[in-house]
Parts: sequence; structure tokens; C-alpha cells
Amino acid sequence: MKILISGGTGLIGKALLKNLITAGDQVVVLTRSKVGLEDTDSIKYVEWDARSSEPLIPYLKYINAVINLAGDNIGNGYWTEAKKERIVNSRVQAGNALSRAIIDSGNKPDVFIQASGVGYYGASLDETFNELSPNGNGFQADVAHKWENSSAILDAAGVRRVIIRMGIVLDAKSGALPLMVLPFKMFVGGPLGSGRQYVSWIHLQDNIRAIDFVMRNNKLVGAVNLTAPTSYTNKEFGKIIGKVLRRPYWFPVPAFGLKLVLGQKSELVLEGQKVNPGKLLEHGFQYKYPDLESALRSIYNK
Repeated sequence: MKILISGGTGLIGKALLKNLITAGDQVVVLTRSKVGLEDTDSIKYVEWDARSSEPLIPYLKYINAVINLAGDNIGNGYWTEAKKERIVNSRVQAGNALSRAIIDSGNKPDVFIQASGVGYYGASLDETFNELSPNGNGFQADVAHKWENSSAILDAAGVRRVIIRMGIVLDAKSGALPLMVLPFKMFVGGPLGSGRQYVSWIHLQDNIRAIDFVMRNNKLVGAVNLTAPTSYTNKEFGKIIGKVLRRPYWFPVPAFGLKLVLGQKSELVLEGQKVNPGKLLEHGFQYKYPDLESALRSIYNK
């Protein structure tokens, strides 16, 4: 297949690119800077400001699939008003531009994969969410809603659009896991806040395999939850980290302390949701790491 990826130089994009090249696909990667990046027989890097549509048109004429991962990292920096504006605008502008470019190119790809997150559902201590659950409340839910809608015009154009609502993607060096593990490495691991909030997660390898799965399965359309089939409360999650790393689990971190240090961004660890990957399971996706302990042991070679 000939595939175009926006946001292809981030954590998920890099891993996905490697997977696609191994499968024999040809990939165009949109990036803000080509510094340090070299084209190969299978990969072409294209500089893009994540706002303009016209420069993309020549690259879309022969593309079979588009994967839109572009967006400012929600976990970096404090959530100032300016930061929150960048988080929203970077996602909406990229989705709008890609959609316009596809329509103007005259080529309708077989599939458009639109990134999103499980924050779409809002936070709950009790409810289990599936792909039919409504949009929730709060900043993360608002961001996800606008992100998903940024490419909605493709639905009317007859493009198969899949919205991948991703949980916390686990990787040893990037993303949320290194921050979650750090207290345990310092022997001060414990529950965050009440510890009752759910953590919906997925191993990086399962995440990119799931993206590939929905890309090649033309029966999948609309929202698809990319999470593991098992969810854990923050308390349960921490105990398993402690078990795998052989570190104590005993030092609770009060919610007010996290709010004092992180501000509104503390929502990322103090709030959560239990999300069921119903569509992946229904269509026969096979997880390599369906439970947290096996996932962590593979990441830390334990």
C-alpha cells in the first residue's frame, strides 16, 4: 500500500512507520522539519506546517491510506491558556488541511484514520465506556471531540474514516509510562489521589498492530477504541508496576499535591475512564499483551 502519515515522527508514528516498512508498504511522512531525516526507497519525508492543504495535493494523488496523528503533545508543559489553545488548534488545523487536500486532489483514499483519545468519554469512576458511549465533559473530552470532527467532511465524501480512540500507550522511553514508573524507581511508588480512577492502556506494539489492523480491514468504520481488553484502577496499576520492578508500593500522593505541582494537567493522572475495545474484539484482533503484567515484563525484560 501507499500510505501518508502526519505526525509520523512521534512515539506512535515512528513505531508505526517501522511496522509498515517491514510489511513492504511505501510511506510518505509529513513532518515539521526534515533535519536529520533521510529519504529511502520506502520512505519519503515532506516538510509541512500542519495547516496548509495545497502543498499536500501532489502527494495524495496515488495514496491508498492516510493516517492523521498530528497534534501538539498534550503531556508536555503546563496547561496554560496558550498551551491549551495550541493543543486544540494543532489538531483541528491539521485535520482540516488534510481533509481539504484529499478532496481537492481528486483521489479518494481507501481509508482515512483519524487519531483521538479515550479522554473523549470524559472521566468516571464507575461507568464502562464503549464506542457508542457519548462525548463526555472536560478539557480532554472537548479536545477529542474537536479533533475527531476536524476530518468529518470526509464522511460525506464517501471516504471510509476510522477514528482511533487510544488509551495510554506504554513504552519504556517515551509517553506516560516513564513518568508513572519514576516514583517506583525512587522507592516512593504508591496510589495517586484516591487510586480509584481507571487507567485504560495499550502496549505500543499492540497499538501500532491495531492501527494496521483497522487500516486493512474494510469492515471497520467510525470510532474504534484502541485499548487493552483489561483495565485497572490506578491503585491496581501501581501494584503491578511495583511487582514487576520489585519495588515497594506504599507512598500515596495526595490529589491536592498533584494539583499544586501540575495544575489542571493533573487531570491526566487523577481522572480516568474504563474503556472497552469492543470493535477490535468483535473483529478478531489478537493482542500480544492483553494484561498489564505481561506488557510491563516485555517492556522491562523482566
